[in-house]
Amino acid sequence: MPAWLLSTLAVLLTFGLVIFLHELGHFIVCKWLGIRVIRFAFGFGPEVFGVTSHGTRFSACAVPLGGYVKPAGESIEDCTGHPDEYFSRSPWQRLAIVAAGPVMNYFLAFLLFFAVVAFHGMPEASTEPIVGEIAAGLPAQKAGLKDGDVILAVDAVEVKTWAELAALIHRSADKKVIIEYRREGKPAKAETTPQFDAALGRGLIGIKPKMVFVRVGFLRSVQEGLFQCWFWTEYTVQTLYQKIRRRERPDLAGPVGIVQMVSKAARSGLEELVFLIALISVAIGFFNLLPIPLLDGGHAVLYLWEGLSRRKLTMKTMAVVNSIGLALLVSILIFATYNDVLRLRESRKAGKGAAEGTQTPPGDPAPAPVQPQAK
Repeated sequence: MPAWLLSTLAVLLTFGLVIFLHELGHFIVCKWLGIRVIRFAFGFGPEVFGVTSHGTRFSACAVPLGGYVKPAGESIEDCTGHPDEYFSRSPWQRLAIVAAGPVMNYFLAFLLFFAVVAFHGMPEASTEPIVGEIAAGLPAQKAGLKDGDVILAVDAVEVKTWAELAALIHRSADKKVIIEYRREGKPAKAETTPQFDAALGRGLIGIKPKMVFVRVGFLRSVQEGLFQCWFWTEYTVQTLYQKIRRRERPDLAGPVGIVQMVSKAARSGLEELVFLIALISVAIGFFNLLPIPLLDGGHAVLYLWEGLSRRKLTMKTMAVVNSIGLALLVSILIFATYNDVLRLRESRKAGKGAAEGTQTPPGDPAPAPVQPQAK
């Protein structure tokens, strides 16, 4: 299969699956509560084909990226007060509906994490000082290190295990080091400066060990699926907190960056693609829980306020809140796209630098389909 076709199919699968199942969560709870759903669409744009069943129009649209659910009376001005309409229900029922989307994202992520571990095995880091993966934009990539390089020494200190290598890197934050390595049987050297990671409290250059996969049982696979959902959520929270506290620019990925990551994962293998889809599903679920207007978390805050204060939401309140939310979301999208463009430009410079034998900093986003952190 041509690489471009594989990448296209992988992107459609990722966006379609993650967003569609998010909307499916809303749909299921709406039907469970007896709220009439006018339309449930897979994709966006003009309808290609569809069928109407039990008052709901199920549509397949021209752009197969996600989907949406339209319940009856979904806006205050459209609500007639009929009991099968969205805004006729209590704030607690509406809260359950908006929570169902992120819950479905986390459920999908758990299933995919579980599947990777159950069928492919549990990833374990090799004890050998062999680079298994390079993190995008970090010092190791800028210094020209590549997957498969065997690290021999750091600042003339010989290393025989990954633990010895990691210890030397961790304690050398913001200090220049000389890394001696072997690539395809030939010795080489690279100079780099480990970057201090506030979330982890140590120096990193952005390398991960070579991974081996060990088969585990059903219960261990379930435990690992749950752990991965928790781990990546906690890591995201810690990283965002540290970035905000230190007044650093958050390294957000927008649509362009996600497409790059999915394309790379699809070319690397099925298990990496599945793992990345799970990561994206966690990210979508977490992002939608944020208390930003127009997102599920923003709606949840409004419904909590309505339920606790026993004061009905008004059209004016919703209009103001939605306008603020739209401005925030557009700003986040522009900022994330700006980050994507910067990484793309750095990647192109890196490719040109590699062709000329230089060490120009690259920045192509790469998925991290394993648990061990970069060193």
